[in-house]
Amino acid sequence: MFEKILIANRGEIALRIQRACREMGIKTVVVHSEADREAKYVKLADESVCIGPAPSIKSYLHVPAIISAAEVTDSQAIHPGYGFLSENADFADRVEQSGFVFIGPRGDTIRQMGDKVAAKDAMIAAGVPCVPGSDGALPDDPAQIVKIAKKIGFPVIIKAAGGGGGRGMRVVHTEAALINSVNMTRTEAAAAFGNPTVYMEKFLEHPRHIEIQVLADEYGNAIYLGERDCSMQRRHQKIIEEAPAPGITDAQRKKIGEACAAACRRIGYRGAGTFEFLFENGEFYFIEMNTRVQVEHPVTEMITGIDIVQEQIRIAAGEKLRYTQDDVVLRGHAMECRINAEDPFTFVPSPGKIESYHPAGGPGIRIDSHIYQGYTVPPHYDSMVGKLISYGDTRDQAMARMRVALSEMAITGIKTNIPLHQELFMDGAFQKGGTTIHYLEERLSQLKKGDV
Repeated sequence: MFEKILIANRGEIALRIQRACREMGIKTVVVHSEADREAKYVKLADESVCIGPAPSIKSYLHVPAIISAAEVTDSQAIHPGYGFLSENADFADRVEQSGFVFIGPRGDTIRQMGDKVAAKDAMIAAGVPCVPGSDGALPDDPAQIVKIAKKIGFPVIIKAAGGGGGRGMRVVHTEAALINSVNMTRTEAAAAFGNPTVYMEKFLEHPRHIEIQVLADEYGNAIYLGERDCSMQRRHQKIIEEAPAPGITDAQRKKIGEACAAACRRIGYRGAGTFEFLFENGEFYFIEMNTRVQVEHPVTEMITGIDIVQEQIRIAAGEKLRYTQDDVVLRGHAMECRINAEDPFTFVPSPGKIESYHPAGGPGIRIDSHIYQGYTVPPHYDSMVGKLISYGDTRDQAMARMRVALSEMAITGIKTNIPLHQELFMDGAFQKGGTTIHYLEERLSQLKKGDV
């Protein structure tokens, strides 16, 4: 087992990884920007290294500074968390080439799964169901593109092969708009991702977003830890997640979970990962794989009792997976609210000093957050300041506990989206379960018009 791990991230995930390490008796090194000097996890670390000024490109995305920090602190491994460099294949390669262990998949695997066309090809070969679409990248010939679209059937969605996080995609409803949309997406993809390759899929009009959590080791062992429903989202950014997903049967879970575990074995996957699907009319359609720990991993931990971050570390250290599929038993229900420093309805970021902070508590409540009273939320990074998680024997109990927790949680000095969460947890359709990925934006549109 490692004696010292460098955490190449910030915010709540840096603290989450640090806690996992401390529980395992592993020393931690935290890298931080000048803006994060007063962060809780920096104060709690065994060692900390400032790697640059506030802008991410000069700190958290500055690979030479991170590698140097690992060298001067004699760290053995680097945990990238999520975001920043976590799915950067070149960074993973550089870490390994510099003599450290990258806590995640190999660079080649990240590269394969990061290219959406290559990922889809790999999933088709592994028997994972995919959205009907083009056979790989779209050709240059406009007539061929039209032919492909007609075969799939409108509406279609044009996606950048190197895209992610909801960026690099465009929905097309008519043949007349098709070629212009393809050209625009190519131009945007080249500028944003350095890769102009695009592909086409059938646009599912009323899907849910369901994802499967997996763990796999170096020795061909792979398991799935059930599913999460992440359909409550705005502009492809998740706001509320829950596990298990309402309405998914044991048979459906087993079929798709086994397909994902088999795909891990086929591609030689290592570590924690998530297969993301659109789910419509009882069918799963693969959209992408995240080769890292997810923001929403706590809801899976709550219903399985498995510490996903610790398992990542054990696998990276060369240990065999400690669990078989029979060991994975789903108990109860968990929900997670992403607490962001932003206006709850306009979503304008609200950085600044937290004047007072009263965290929620009570049975079944967990808070993953790095904030404290007097902490200043910097304007340079993602607006998420924490995650509020509830657990109950049933979905109704988890929802009731979340409603109580949201009413107790108080953060002043900045705006947060807690009022939006309170609104949603009183929403009839959400209480029933099974809302689509479009539901929140439709609901917000109604709120804006004053219809609700």
